[in-house]
Amino acid sequence: MDDLALPSWLCILAVAMFACGVMKRILASHLSPASTVAAWLGATVLMERTWALCVPAGLLLALLGLAYVLYAVARARTPDAALPATGKAVVITGCDSGFGKATAKRLDALGFQVFATVLDLSGEGARELQRTCSPRLTLLQVDITQPQQLQQALTDVQAQLGFKGLWGLVNNAGVCVNFGDIELSLMSNFRGCMEVNFFGTLNVTKSFLPLLRQAKGRLVTVSSPAGDQPFPCLAAYGASKAALNLLINTLRHELAPWGVHVATILPSSYKTGQCSNHAYWEDQHQQLLRSLPRALLEDYGEDYVSETKELFYSYARQANPDLSPVVDAIVQALLSPQPEARYLAGPGVGLMYFIHNYCPFSVRNRFLQSLFVKKKVTPQALRKHAAFDLVSHDDNNNNKEEREKVK
Repeated sequence: MDDLALPSWLCILAVAMFACGVMKRILASHLSPASTVAAWLGATVLMERTWALCVPAGLLLALLGLAYVLYAVARARTPDAALPATGKAVVITGCDSGFGKATAKRLDALGFQVFATVLDLSGEGARELQRTCSPRLTLLQVDITQPQQLQQALTDVQAQLGFKGLWGLVNNAGVCVNFGDIELSLMSNFRGCMEVNFFGTLNVTKSFLPLLRQAKGRLVTVSSPAGDQPFPCLAAYGASKAALNLLINTLRHELAPWGVHVATILPSSYKTGQCSNHAYWEDQHQQLLRSLPRALLEDYGEDYVSETKELFYSYARQANPDLSPVVDAIVQALLSPQPEARYLAGPGVGLMYFIHNYCPFSVRNRFLQSLFVKKKVTPQALRKHAAFDLVSHDDNNNNKEEREKVK
């Protein structure tokens, strides 16, 4: 050990720092114990090969083990006791159904003063919240794309809170108004997703930030892995969530001096909204067929568009109906003494991000293609082109045979 030169020790230090970062990312991915061990051993082998000239394998393994132990000890020392919910106020957007409604119920049961925004005060979701929740819950009719309604909601919240400030803002409201290839998606779909998922959330956040800063509270935003990874046929939705993710990450830096913690929730696939309503998917499908130019529809073919619709509907039907992992993550982000920047909520998300962060592009690409919207029908124009090539190839072979016979 004594004969190791100074550059070698510098390499050891660099490897140790890198190992700590890798192990932190692995543990934050919420993988199963077996997957974590496999990832750890894989990282060991890879780094041993990379640094073989300056770091012995045994020493490298010891460093990785030490990094793991130190990180585990640091996690164990983090206090597990949640902050009290009593007396804390929170605004949740998009509570007509799905994550928003489930979160409003849970936070009300925990003792929060909940302000739940809904699109329809007379809708089933709003009536259910009124029936099942305590008098502490206040329903607010808000379309987050309408500044006047947001201003009225802010006025109503301020009137009830007085000088107390707002402990939490849960940005949950969002839409997914497209399915299909980018070329087949209407510009109105892109604008609709951006208007709600990005600009609407931005409007809500800017409106309530003064109250959040006053209470040194929590900003929690429900986003999507589609904002970080290129899911096929989800470009309009994914682009709006990508813009949202960048906005929230920037806010995390800007609000740190104010003592406001910022967290992003990244759920896996869940049954929310209209996802299991076949009539909804059929209506979206028919609207798309009516709006496409004839030449474009002929290039792709109605069967290609129909298959995409059926794949989305099938994927939505298989989604998880248990919303509790997402609600649990929101509660942790609001009440944890040291909340995380990102919560991967639901089965498979940790593995998805692990592959996205650490695997080569080709592996990531194949993983996404095998996971989501596995197309079997090719566009009609490509089928015609392939058939033409086949006929041309057969004709060439026949001509060649005829020439050979003449000879």
